[in-house]
Amino acid sequence: KTINKCTVCTAYLVSCGLEDPNPTMMISTRAALPRAVALGCSTASPLGVKATATTTTRTKSSSPKNLVRNEGVHQNMKLSKSWRNKPLFRRQGDVRFKSGLEASKLLIAEANRRDSHEAEYIDSITSTMEALAPMFDRNPRYAFVAKQLMEPERFVQFRVAWMDDVGVVRLNRGFRIQYSSSLGPYEGPLHLGSHVNAGLVKALGFDNVFSNSLTGYDVGSSVGGSDFNPQNKSEAEVQRFCQSYMTELAKYVGPDIDLPTMGMGVAEKEMGYLFGQYKRINNKCTNGGISFMTKTGGDIPGRAVVLFAKAMLKDKNQSLMGKRCLIIGSGKIARAVADTLLDYGAVPLTFSDESGHVYEPNGIDKGKLKTITTIKQERGTMIGRYIMSSTTATFNEPGSIFDIPCDLCFPCGGIKSIDEDAVNTLADNGCTGIIEGGHKNVTNEARQVAKSRGVMYCPHIVSLTGTNISHANGHSLDKQTLEAEVNRIYADVKEAATEFNARGDLVAGGTIVGFLRVANAMLSHGAV
Repeated sequence: KTINKCTVCTAYLVSCGLEDPNPTMMISTRAALPRAVALGCSTASPLGVKATATTTTRTKSSSPKNLVRNEGVHQNMKLSKSWRNKPLFRRQGDVRFKSGLEASKLLIAEANRRDSHEAEYIDSITSTMEALAPMFDRNPRYAFVAKQLMEPERFVQFRVAWMDDVGVVRLNRGFRIQYSSSLGPYEGPLHLGSHVNAGLVKALGFDNVFSNSLTGYDVGSSVGGSDFNPQNKSEAEVQRFCQSYMTELAKYVGPDIDLPTMGMGVAEKEMGYLFGQYKRINNKCTNGGISFMTKTGGDIPGRAVVLFAKAMLKDKNQSLMGKRCLIIGSGKIARAVADTLLDYGAVPLTFSDESGHVYEPNGIDKGKLKTITTIKQERGTMIGRYIMSSTTATFNEPGSIFDIPCDLCFPCGGIKSIDEDAVNTLADNGCTGIIEGGHKNVTNEARQVAKSRGVMYCPHIVSLTGTNISHANGHSLDKQTLEAEVNRIYADVKEAATEFNARGDLVAGGTIVGFLRVANAMLSHGAV
């Protein structure tokens, strides 16, 4: 396949070493969003490249699938005026907008009108639409695409009945939201916990649209889970629940349809139970020779989080060496973050869970991390048990984990675990960066405080792309390839933020890059 290029695109490709003397260029089937699309190149080709059915390693990750049709972000006055004259809503009379900010406010108001009871979803819509307002200014047509994207393609809720160890039938609610398949088959995590509800699943599904698409791979977005808490259940009860949950979920997922991945409360054991039941009731359980719902790459999401932190520090001519790091949480990603930090010479200080936090003033080394991993791999155990094996650790001292002086904070725990007060406390104690290792750890208000205090912030839609990178590259993913992919994504996000006058704002950059790719695909698909 070939793509015609404008002068700007050609100059960029030559600078990246991707251009040759020929007037055409070979491109990869699955790769990242280019700078041409991120900057709204108006001469980009309408041609797209069809993705292959199998998952293979991408060797050239700077040449993406381009779905820009007739115009890019930069719009001429005539076309811009024609779209502004069209009503965004026609519910009680025609409702039009004059600016991008007005369009974003109208979209937020519409979300509140329909789903005001879903607080997490409203938070996600608010944050996203505010970030996209400058794009609506440049091309009003994208506001109409955003309106369409606010509604998921499919949302399934079902009953999950299972029997506990004493013979009592228990009931939970199961969810799977298949939010967008504009770029390819659905893909997204499963979350288990008493906090999981329809509103949270919808919010995470919406966020996952941008997280998956900004990587440049041909995958859609989905999220699922249940209000089942695996931490206070026996191993047999967890297995019976997973089998019951998958019996119903199997109707909606499968190779080339929807790929569930690990999420909150879902580790390798739970994925194994789920895949075992899926394999029992379905004949096809592989895709191109790669197992459906594979368990490989469990530490890659955590490693990617640290690599994003490394890239952010590199922009400031700093490194991770010697940085004292606060880790909130003690799950699989939190432990992978700690392990990777040690590889780069940083000093992990804490772990936490519902019971409180443990603090090692001199840092957690590989031996202590192994002890913590052994403790947390036993279902239902609390982090406080660690102090029995350490003479230097303290438990819940000081009273708040945010009172501990640190250089970087990696929240990998519960949703909205960092608010405005926590950010202020972290900044007062010398923290210079917050890198999310979990979903929606930082509230919208706390993000604004971090920005005003000069604290670097990397949102989960950017930092948690490691899972997507892992599945896209399969078993061939090594540390060098992972770091190259992280640096590519970070460069795209940073470039988009700069282009839209939001230098250093990774929330805006990640949202814009992800939205552009999905929106251009949706425009080519019509009213679907």
